Amino acid sequence: MADYLADVRKYDATADEDIVNKIVKHLGIALRNRDSSLVSCTDSSELDRVRESWCMKKLGESDGAKCDSIIEKVCETMSGDNSKSRVTFYYLVAKHLGKLSSL
Repeated sequence: MADYLADVRKYDATADEDIVNKIVKHLGIALRNRDSSLVSCTDSSELDRVRESWCMKKLGESDGAKCDSIIEKVCETMSGDNSKSRVTFYYLVAKHLGKLSSL
């Protein structure tokens, strides 16, 4: 768990541990497999899944274009990281949407 928090804090030094824990709990079994624990910004089906399952369904954003824009921003923010943690990626999407408190 500390590894997830440390990774999130590379991008948000004040990240709340409880919120990170909620994302980890939400992702559950997906984090056990290395491939599914990472997000690939070059895989359009992966980004579609983030938009549909996380941004729109879980976070309640109805504007798909807004989700796409935020996902693109997060990809740019994390561009220096070859292994983009799904927990960190989801955290940053929620943060950009202003939805951290609703998790």
